[in-house]
Amino acid sequence: MSSNINYNLLTEKHSFFAVNLPAWHGLGQIVEDYPTSAEAIQFAGLDYRVEKRPNTQILPVGPNRTSKESFFTYRTDSMQVLGDHVGHKYKIIQNGEAFDFFDSLIGEHTGIKYETAGALGNGERIFITALLPDYIRIGNSDDVIKKYLLLSNSHDGSSALTLTPTDIRVVCGNTLNHALKDKSNTLKIKHTLNAESRLKLADKVLGFSRKSASSKQELFTHWSKTRIRDHEVKKLIRLAMTSNKETIDKIRLEQEFIQSTYMNNIVDTVFSYAMGTESQLLDTTKGTVFGAYNAVTGYFQNVKAYKSSEEKAKSILFGGDAYTKSLDCFKLCNDFARYGADALN
Repeated sequence: MSSNINYNLLTEKHSFFAVNLPAWHGLGQIVEDYPTSAEAIQFAGLDYRVEKRPNTQILPVGPNRTSKESFFTYRTDSMQVLGDHVGHKYKIIQNGEAFDFFDSLIGEHTGIKYETAGALGNGERIFITALLPDYIRIGNSDDVIKKYLLLSNSHDGSSALTLTPTDIRVVCGNTLNHALKDKSNTLKIKHTLNAESRLKLADKVLGFSRKSASSKQELFTHWSKTRIRDHEVKKLIRLAMTSNKETIDKIRLEQEFIQSTYMNNIVDTVFSYAMGTESQLLDTTKGTVFGAYNAVTGYFQNVKAYKSSEEKAKSILFGGDAYTKSLDCFKLCNDFARYGADALN
Protein backbone atom coordinates (compact mmCIF):
# COMPACT_ATOMS: atom_id res chain seq x y z
CA MET A 1 0.00 0.00 0.00
CA SER A 2 1.49 3.33 -1.08
CA SER A 3 1.41 6.41 1.14
CA ASN A 4 1.75 8.70 -1.93
CA ILE A 5 3.98 11.01 0.15
CA ASN A 6 6.03 13.24 -2.15
CA TYR A 7 9.73 12.45 -2.47
CA ASN A 8 11.69 15.62 -3.21
CA LEU A 9 14.50 14.77 -5.63
CA LEU A 10 16.31 18.03 -4.82
CA THR A 11 16.46 17.56 -1.04
CA GLU A 12 16.28 13.73 -1.18
CA LYS A 13 13.68 13.81 1.61
CA HIS A 14 10.03 12.87 1.87
CA SER A 15 7.70 15.83 2.22
CA PHE A 16 6.12 14.97 5.57
CA PHE A 17 6.57 15.70 9.25
CA ALA A 18 4.91 14.50 12.45
CA VAL A 19 5.30 15.32 16.12
CA ASN A 20 6.62 12.54 18.36
CA LEU A 21 4.71 9.57 16.88
CA PRO A 22 5.98 8.24 13.51
CA ALA A 23 3.43 7.42 10.81
CA TRP A 24 2.81 3.84 9.72
CA HIS A 25 4.85 4.43 6.55
CA GLY A 26 7.95 5.50 8.51
CA LEU A 27 8.69 8.38 6.12
CA GLY A 28 9.52 12.02 6.69
CA GLN A 29 10.81 13.96 9.66
CA ILE A 30 9.78 13.24 13.26
CA VAL A 31 10.18 16.18 15.65
CA GLU A 32 9.87 16.29 19.43
CA ASP A 33 8.26 19.70 19.93
CA TYR A 34 5.28 21.30 18.22
CA PRO A 35 6.72 23.65 15.57
CA THR A 36 5.83 27.15 14.50
CA SER A 37 4.28 27.54 11.06
CA ALA A 38 7.65 28.55 9.57
CA GLU A 39 9.29 25.45 11.07
CA ALA A 40 6.42 23.18 10.01
CA ILE A 41 6.71 24.31 6.40
CA GLN A 42 10.41 23.43 6.43
CA PHE A 43 9.94 20.08 8.23
CA ALA A 44 7.17 19.04 5.81
CA GLY A 45 9.07 20.09 2.68
CA LEU A 46 6.34 22.55 1.72
CA ASP A 47 8.70 25.49 1.15
CA TYR A 48 8.12 25.62 -2.59
CA ARG A 49 6.15 28.06 -4.71
CA VAL A 50 3.62 27.24 -7.39
CA GLU A 51 3.17 29.32 -10.53
CA LYS A 52 0.69 29.32 -13.41
CA ARG A 53 1.45 29.60 -17.11
CA PRO A 54 -0.79 29.44 -20.22
CA ASN A 55 -0.92 26.24 -22.20
CA THR A 56 0.54 26.33 -25.71
CA GLN A 57 -1.17 24.59 -28.60
CA ILE A 58 1.41 23.04 -30.94
CA LEU A 59 -0.01 22.95 -34.46
CA PRO A 60 1.21 20.75 -37.35
CA VAL A 61 1.90 23.85 -39.44
CA GLY A 62 2.04 27.54 -38.74
CA PRO A 63 2.85 29.33 -35.46
CA ASN A 64 2.02 27.82 -32.09
CA ARG A 65 -0.93 29.34 -30.26
CA THR A 66 -0.94 30.42 -26.62
CA SER A 67 -4.25 29.79 -24.89
CA LYS A 68 -6.03 32.56 -22.99
CA GLU A 69 -8.32 30.13 -21.14
CA SER A 70 -6.25 27.03 -20.39
CA PHE A 71 -3.31 27.16 -17.94
CA PHE A 72 -0.96 24.72 -16.19
CA THR A 73 0.56 24.94 -12.72
CA TYR A 74 4.09 23.92 -11.77
CA ARG A 75 6.60 23.96 -8.93
CA THR A 76 9.30 26.57 -9.32
CA ASP A 77 11.93 24.48 -7.52
CA SER A 78 11.70 21.20 -9.45
CA MET A 79 9.77 22.47 -12.50
CA GLN A 80 7.31 19.57 -12.12
CA VAL A 81 3.88 20.15 -13.63
CA LEU A 82 1.15 19.83 -10.97
CA GLY A 83 -1.99 20.51 -13.00
CA ASP A 84 -2.29 20.79 -16.75
CA HIS A 85 -5.73 22.34 -17.15
CA VAL A 86 -6.89 25.18 -14.88
CA GLY A 87 -8.86 28.25 -15.90
CA HIS A 88 -7.64 31.81 -16.26
CA LYS A 89 -9.52 32.84 -13.07
CA TYR A 90 -7.80 30.16 -11.00
CA LYS A 91 -5.77 31.74 -8.18
CA ILE A 92 -2.99 29.75 -6.57
CA ILE A 93 -3.03 29.59 -2.77
CA GLN A 94 0.59 29.08 -1.81
CA ASN A 95 1.51 26.64 0.93
CA GLY A 96 2.64 29.55 3.10
CA GLU A 97 -0.77 31.16 2.70
CA ALA A 98 -2.44 27.97 3.89
CA PHE A 99 -0.31 28.04 7.04
CA ASP A 100 -1.04 31.76 7.41
CA PHE A 101 -4.71 30.89 7.56
CA PHE A 102 -4.08 28.44 10.38
CA ASP A 103 -1.94 31.08 12.09
CA SER A 104 -4.92 33.43 11.99
CA LEU A 105 -6.85 30.85 13.99
CA ILE A 106 -3.97 30.27 16.37
CA GLY A 107 -3.75 34.01 17.02
CA GLU A 108 -7.06 33.80 18.87
CA HIS A 109 -6.79 30.20 20.07
CA THR A 110 -3.26 29.54 21.27
CA GLY A 111 -3.92 25.91 22.14
CA ILE A 112 -3.90 24.84 18.49
CA LYS A 113 -0.70 22.97 17.53
CA TYR A 114 0.63 21.66 14.22
CA GLU A 115 0.72 17.85 14.47
CA THR A 116 1.37 16.65 10.90
CA ALA A 117 1.78 18.12 7.42
CA GLY A 118 2.92 16.90 4.04
CA ALA A 119 2.66 16.89 0.27
CA LEU A 120 1.31 14.13 -1.98
CA GLY A 121 2.25 13.05 -5.48
CA ASN A 122 4.51 15.66 -7.07
CA GLY A 123 3.28 18.22 -4.56
CA GLU A 124 -0.06 18.90 -6.20
CA ARG A 125 -1.90 18.21 -2.95
CA ILE A 126 -0.98 19.20 0.60
CA PHE A 127 -2.45 18.62 4.04
CA ILE A 128 -1.97 20.12 7.50
CA THR A 129 -3.38 18.61 10.69
CA ALA A 130 -3.70 20.82 13.77
CA LEU A 131 -4.25 19.31 17.22
CA LEU A 132 -7.01 21.19 19.04
CA PRO A 133 -6.72 22.03 22.74
CA ASP A 134 -9.93 20.29 23.84
CA TYR A 135 -11.06 16.69 23.61
CA ILE A 136 -14.13 14.56 23.14
CA ARG A 137 -14.71 13.45 26.72
CA ILE A 138 -16.91 10.47 27.51
CA GLY A 139 -19.15 11.54 30.40
CA ASN A 140 -17.15 12.76 33.39
CA SER A 141 -14.43 10.15 32.94
CA ASP A 142 -10.80 10.39 31.88
CA ASP A 143 -11.68 8.57 28.63
CA VAL A 144 -10.92 11.11 25.89
CA ILE A 145 -10.54 11.21 22.10
CA LYS A 146 -8.20 13.73 20.44
CA LYS A 147 -9.67 16.34 18.11
CA TYR A 148 -7.97 17.71 14.99
CA LEU A 149 -8.66 20.37 12.42
CA LEU A 150 -7.60 19.28 8.95
CA LEU A 151 -6.70 21.64 6.13
CA SER A 152 -6.12 20.29 2.64
CA ASN A 153 -5.42 22.12 -0.60
CA SER A 154 -4.62 21.28 -4.20
CA HIS A 155 -2.45 23.01 -6.79
CA ASP A 156 -3.94 21.22 -9.78
CA GLY A 157 -7.47 22.65 -9.70
CA SER A 158 -9.00 19.42 -8.40
CA SER A 159 -10.30 20.87 -5.13
CA ALA A 160 -10.75 24.04 -3.11
CA LEU A 161 -8.92 24.73 0.12
CA THR A 162 -10.87 22.53 2.53
CA LEU A 163 -11.17 22.54 6.32
CA THR A 164 -12.85 19.81 8.33
CA PRO A 165 -12.86 18.67 11.97
CA THR A 166 -11.75 15.06 12.43
CA ASP A 167 -10.48 12.60 15.00
CA ILE A 168 -8.08 11.10 12.43
CA ARG A 169 -4.37 11.94 12.54
CA VAL A 170 -3.70 12.42 8.82
CA VAL A 171 -0.34 10.98 7.70
CA CYS A 172 -0.83 9.94 4.05
CA GLY A 173 -3.12 10.06 1.04
CA ASN A 174 -5.43 7.32 2.29
CA THR A 175 -5.91 8.80 5.76
CA LEU A 176 -6.55 12.17 4.10
CA ASN A 177 -9.28 10.70 1.90
CA HIS A 178 -10.76 8.88 4.89
CA ALA A 179 -10.85 12.07 7.00
CA LEU A 180 -12.56 13.98 4.19
CA LYS A 181 -15.37 11.40 3.84
CA ASP A 182 -17.45 13.17 6.49
CA LYS A 183 -18.70 16.20 4.57
CA SER A 184 -21.29 17.30 7.14
CA ASN A 185 -19.02 19.90 8.77
CA THR A 186 -16.60 20.55 5.91
CA LEU A 187 -15.88 24.13 4.87
CA LYS A 188 -14.57 24.83 1.37
CA ILE A 189 -12.76 28.09 0.59
CA LYS A 190 -12.50 29.27 -2.99
CA HIS A 191 -9.08 30.00 -4.40
CA THR A 192 -10.27 33.49 -5.26
CA LEU A 193 -10.87 34.58 -1.65
CA ASN A 194 -8.48 37.20 -0.27
CA ALA A 195 -6.77 37.08 3.11
CA GLU A 196 -9.34 39.35 4.77
CA SER A 197 -12.19 37.08 3.68
CA ARG A 198 -10.37 34.01 4.98
CA LEU A 199 -9.82 35.69 8.35
CA LYS A 200 -13.56 36.27 8.69
CA LEU A 201 -14.12 32.53 8.31
CA ALA A 202 -12.03 31.65 11.39
CA ASP A 203 -14.90 31.58 13.90
CA LYS A 204 -17.05 29.62 11.45
CA VAL A 205 -14.33 26.99 11.05
CA LEU A 206 -13.91 26.52 14.79
CA GLY A 207 -17.68 26.52 15.18
CA PHE A 208 -17.86 23.56 12.78
CA SER A 209 -15.22 21.77 14.81
CA ARG A 210 -17.04 22.35 18.10
CA LYS A 211 -20.34 21.20 16.58
CA SER A 212 -18.84 17.95 15.29
CA ALA A 213 -17.05 17.19 18.56
CA SER A 214 -20.10 18.06 20.63
CA SER A 215 -22.25 15.67 18.58
CA LYS A 216 -19.83 12.76 19.04
CA GLN A 217 -19.34 13.56 22.72
CA GLU A 218 -23.09 13.52 23.34
CA LEU A 219 -23.46 10.24 21.44
CA PHE A 220 -20.63 8.41 23.20
CA THR A 221 -21.68 9.78 26.60
CA HIS A 222 -25.19 8.46 25.98
CA TRP A 223 -23.73 5.07 25.07
CA SER A 224 -21.65 5.08 28.27
CA LYS A 225 -24.86 5.44 30.31
CA THR A 226 -26.80 2.78 28.39
CA ARG A 227 -26.59 -0.57 30.17
CA ILE A 228 -26.23 -3.85 28.29
CA ARG A 229 -26.12 -7.33 29.79
CA ASP A 230 -23.27 -9.76 29.18
CA HIS A 231 -25.23 -12.14 26.95
CA GLU A 232 -26.42 -9.13 24.89
CA VAL A 233 -22.81 -7.97 24.50
CA LYS A 234 -21.85 -11.38 23.13
CA LYS A 235 -24.80 -11.38 20.72
CA LEU A 236 -23.93 -7.86 19.54
CA ILE A 237 -20.32 -8.92 18.99
CA ARG A 238 -21.38 -11.99 17.03
CA LEU A 239 -23.65 -9.87 14.82
CA ALA A 240 -20.93 -7.25 14.25
CA MET A 241 -18.25 -9.80 13.39
CA THR A 242 -20.43 -11.86 11.02
CA SER A 243 -20.77 -10.98 7.32
CA ASN A 244 -23.08 -13.74 6.08
CA LYS A 245 -26.68 -12.45 5.93
CA GLU A 246 -28.23 -15.88 6.45
CA THR A 247 -26.15 -16.40 9.59
CA ILE A 248 -27.00 -12.90 10.85
CA ASP A 249 -30.72 -13.66 10.49
CA LYS A 250 -30.31 -16.87 12.51
CA ILE A 251 -28.34 -15.06 15.22
CA ARG A 252 -31.06 -12.41 15.51
CA LEU A 253 -33.80 -15.07 15.74
CA GLU A 254 -31.59 -17.15 18.08
CA GLN A 255 -31.98 -20.18 15.84
CA GLU A 256 -29.49 -23.03 15.91
CA PHE A 257 -26.69 -22.82 13.37
CA ILE A 258 -23.16 -24.07 12.91
CA GLN A 259 -20.44 -21.42 12.79
CA SER A 260 -16.79 -22.10 12.04
CA THR A 261 -14.36 -22.68 14.87
CA TYR A 262 -12.35 -19.73 13.52
CA MET A 263 -15.31 -17.35 13.88
CA ASN A 264 -16.27 -18.74 17.28
CA ASN A 265 -12.72 -18.14 18.50
CA ILE A 266 -12.83 -14.53 17.27
CA VAL A 267 -16.14 -13.88 19.03
CA ASP A 268 -14.80 -15.44 22.25
CA THR A 269 -11.63 -13.33 22.03
CA VAL A 270 -13.57 -10.10 21.54
CA PHE A 271 -15.94 -11.02 24.38
CA SER A 272 -12.99 -11.77 26.68
CA TYR A 273 -11.55 -8.37 25.76
CA ALA A 274 -14.89 -6.77 26.64
CA MET A 275 -15.09 -8.51 30.00
CA GLY A 276 -11.53 -8.46 31.29
CA THR A 277 -9.31 -5.80 29.71
CA GLU A 278 -8.32 -2.97 32.07
CA SER A 279 -9.75 -0.28 29.80
CA GLN A 280 -13.06 -2.16 29.77
CA LEU A 281 -13.45 -1.99 33.56
CA LEU A 282 -14.01 1.78 33.67
CA ASP A 283 -17.41 3.14 34.67
CA THR A 284 -17.95 4.33 31.09
CA THR A 285 -17.22 0.93 29.54
CA LYS A 286 -18.09 -1.85 31.99
CA GLY A 287 -21.55 -3.16 31.13
CA THR A 288 -22.28 -0.30 28.73
CA VAL A 289 -22.94 0.04 25.01
CA PHE A 290 -19.84 2.21 24.73
CA GLY A 291 -17.86 -0.67 26.24
CA ALA A 292 -19.28 -3.07 23.64
CA TYR A 293 -18.20 -0.71 20.85
CA ASN A 294 -14.75 -0.33 22.43
CA ALA A 295 -14.40 -4.11 22.61
CA VAL A 296 -14.81 -4.56 18.86
CA THR A 297 -12.60 -1.61 17.86
CA GLY A 298 -10.09 -2.53 20.58
CA TYR A 299 -9.83 -6.08 19.25
CA PHE A 300 -8.77 -4.85 15.81
CA GLN A 301 -6.42 -2.21 17.20
CA ASN A 302 -4.83 -4.06 20.13
CA VAL A 303 -5.41 -7.81 19.87
CA LYS A 304 -5.62 -9.08 16.30
CA ALA A 305 -2.29 -10.09 14.77
CA TYR A 306 -1.42 -8.51 11.42
CA LYS A 307 1.37 -9.44 9.03
CA SER A 308 2.59 -5.84 8.88
CA SER A 309 1.78 -2.29 9.96
CA GLU A 310 0.61 -1.58 6.42
CA GLU A 311 -1.88 -4.45 6.56
CA LYS A 312 -3.14 -3.13 9.91
CA ALA A 313 -3.58 0.40 8.57
CA LYS A 314 -5.37 -0.88 5.49
CA SER A 315 -7.73 -3.02 7.57
CA ILE A 316 -8.58 -0.33 10.12
CA LEU A 317 -8.63 2.84 8.02
CA PHE A 318 -9.04 2.11 4.36
CA GLY A 319 -12.13 0.00 3.92
CA GLY A 320 -10.68 -3.30 5.14
CA ASP A 321 -12.26 -5.88 7.42
CA ALA A 322 -11.68 -3.92 10.63
CA TYR A 323 -13.15 -0.77 9.10
CA THR A 324 -16.34 -2.44 7.87
CA LYS A 325 -16.84 -4.47 11.08
CA SER A 326 -16.38 -1.32 13.19
CA LEU A 327 -19.02 0.48 11.11
CA ASP A 328 -21.40 -2.47 11.59
CA CYS A 329 -20.73 -2.37 15.33
CA PHE A 330 -21.30 1.40 15.43
CA LYS A 331 -24.74 0.98 13.87
CA LEU A 332 -25.67 -1.89 16.21
CA CYS A 333 -24.58 0.12 19.26
CA ASN A 334 -26.48 3.17 18.08
CA ASP A 335 -29.61 1.09 17.52
CA PHE A 336 -29.25 -0.59 20.93
CA ALA A 337 -28.89 2.79 22.64
CA ARG A 338 -32.13 3.89 20.95
CA TYR A 339 -34.27 0.75 21.01
CA GLY A 340 -32.71 -1.52 23.64
CA ALA A 341 -32.40 -5.28 23.19
CA ASP A 342 -34.97 -5.20 20.38
CA ALA A 343 -32.18 -3.85 18.14
CA LEU A 344 -30.53 -7.29 18.30
CA ASN A 345 -33.65 -9.24 17.32
